[in-house]
Amino acid sequence: MRCFFYLVNDQETILDDTGVEVADLETATVQARKAIAELRQDDEDALENWSGWRLDIVCPEGSLLHSLNLVATLH
Repeated sequence: MRCFFYLVNDQETILDDTGVEVADLETATVQARKAIAELRQDDEDALENWSGWRLDIVCPEGSLLHSLNLVATLH
């Protein structure tokens, strides 16, 4: 299954137009957590900069499959 990872807050959405092919939602969630960990490594102020943001895992049809709060996941 192909999943897309959107960065979302109350005012903005950063779309993933490539997505990744994964076996299942659990694998997609693991990939999302890895992406969030990379954001944290690349941004020393991640907790402050990403406050109010979440990472949504979306199917090709646009339905939300799972959502991860960036700040909560960064702790």
